[in-house]
Amino acid sequence: MSSTEGFVARHELYADEQREAAARAEATVREQGLRTVRIVWVDQHGLPRARFASPEAFGSALRTGLDMSGAVVNLDSGNQVFAAAFQPGGGVGVSELTGFPDVVLVPDPTTFQVLPWADRTGWVLTDAYFSNGAPHALDSRGALRRQVRAAAELGYGYQAGLEVEFYLLRNETGRTAVHETGHPAPAPPVSILEQGYQFLSETRLASLEDIVTPLRDALLAVGVPLRTMEDEWGPGQLEFTCHPSEGLGPADTMVLFRSAVKQVAQRHGLLATFMSRPALPNVSSSGWHLHQSLSASGGNAFTSDTEVLSETGRAFAAGILEHAIPMTAFASPTITGFKRYLPYSFAPDNVNWALENRGAMLRVQGVPGDPGTHLENRLGEPAANPYLYVAANLAAGLDGVRRELTPPPLAGPDPYSSGGTPLPGTLWDAIDALDLDGFFRTTFGDTLIDYLVSIKRSEIHRFLSEVTDWEMREYLETF
Repeated sequence: MSSTEGFVARHELYADEQREAAARAEATVREQGLRTVRIVWVDQHGLPRARFASPEAFGSALRTGLDMSGAVVNLDSGNQVFAAAFQPGGGVGVSELTGFPDVVLVPDPTTFQVLPWADRTGWVLTDAYFSNGAPHALDSRGALRRQVRAAAELGYGYQAGLEVEFYLLRNETGRTAVHETGHPAPAPPVSILEQGYQFLSETRLASLEDIVTPLRDALLAVGVPLRTMEDEWGPGQLEFTCHPSEGLGPADTMVLFRSAVKQVAQRHGLLATFMSRPALPNVSSSGWHLHQSLSASGGNAFTSDTEVLSETGRAFAAGILEHAIPMTAFASPTITGFKRYLPYSFAPDNVNWALENRGAMLRVQGVPGDPGTHLENRLGEPAANPYLYVAANLAAGLDGVRRELTPPPLAGPDPYSSGGTPLPGTLWDAIDALDLDGFFRTTFGDTLIDYLVSIKRSEIHRFLSEVTDWEMREYLETF
């Protein structure tokens, strides 16, 4: 190829679909007079990091990529630098990341959207590369793409739908005082929007119409395949579900969904949080349930004419169950997420599966001959990195299919008392399990697993070094 060709063409990063989508995106920018395009990379925590680009810079990025500081990968969830970048390997074992260098963001133009809540603004997801054209070793979207390709090599497509719970709270502060800054800063004071504890109440959800309607309109406008909205359990807790999408689609959707909800809520003076269990009175934990299946030859590979679940579906389930303990590190990557795993909480507390039972970790939904038959993994929290959570599910399920695994017996009517291996009780237990797990090391690579283990142990260390309100109440006066 000519040396004058851009980074994207030189490294053959676009297929015909991306090239056609790039042309459409540039035309949209011109025709709608967009002034800014947010070029977004999703980091190790599942958080969108962005550079706001001019139309000209966006057009250039479609050909040459856009530079971004590689320092982002050295930050834990509190924006603390957890690794020494100024040593070989950048503290994360990747030679290309020594010394906080730039990396190259290449937009995926098939994800381009126009944001209705922002003035003349576009939005696009990216994949990260090193300057030599190699994929970024710590790019979580790339980790999922490799699993989607692995499924295709076996003759399968991957579909997943989203069921996401979150809280809408009223932000009671209009300013940030100087002493309230920091990394992380103190949580803002909040109040509730509605009383809660009237599950699926029409009138309770209707009372939130001033925010639910803008959320609905914004999500539909940016292509989120919104299916339902409902009032959940806790005060101000909502659940939104999305129709299934394919390949990278479920994770891309979750990224855009969370970003849209938080931004639209912010513009209405509210705080939307996907934290699993806020420290507020009378709250209920939020989860993210992943509804998934494989397709083959134009049909659902989990559907059986005579059984609830096909042999392929049973093997996929067996793979998820076999790898569930280390998978928990991807499904619940925050310290708070493990406060969900309680008996009789509608969240799982051990590794099991059952037919149409919301107490099990893995719920089978379907009947013989049902084209919608699928598996619902109830393990996840809504703060999970979408790419890693989905990739872990797909990788584990495919391992079961390859090895033709047989799942254990179904749990009884009460999954909480039916046995099964207990789920990790803390994030550090889950991270230790991931660190020692050969399957995910082989599947995702030692570099990514070592990195994720290190960054989470930094977060855990900071947590354990804090003296909590509970400890003060328990010990200060008594001892």
